[in-house]
Amino acid sequence: MVAKQESGEKLIASNKKALHDYFVVQKFEAGVALTGTEVKSLREGRVNFKDSYVTFKDGEAFLFGTNISPYSHGNRENHDPERTRKLLLHRREIDKLFGQTKEKGLSVVPLRLYFKGGRVKAEIALVRGKKQYDKRETEKKREADRETAAAVKAHRS
Repeated sequence: MVAKQESGEKLIASNKKALHDYFVVQKFEAGVALTGTEVKSLREGRVNFKDSYVTFKDGEAFLFGTNISPYSHGNRENHDPERTRKLLLHRREIDKLFGQTKEKGLSVVPLRLYFKGGRVKAEIALVRGKKQYDKRETEKKREADRETAAAVKAHRS
């Protein structure tokens, strides 16, 4: 499940549901504080973003709800799959995100996890929720793009 990205990034997992449920306002890159067995499990691609989000407490950002499965060759020192993980961001970024979530009613969710230079990074985004009709409109646009691409491909053959 691990795919290669450009510029030395190696994708671990992406949160497609977040792109379906939200409009992305702004993206940020954050480091993630992990244990050794979590990193090994991520190298196997064993992560689930279902219902994960970012919250702020005592001036720090934390990733909630991300399930990193226990490492297959781990022992009693294996990690808790549902534990809260600290995000490593600059103070300015934390203050900006926290302020915008409080003032404008926006949320912060993880979009993807990837390796960059041997370190695990999370792409988090400031998002605004979509209404049901927005989701249908996005799906119609995606379907039209898919049909157009298929028609162009058929025409070239």
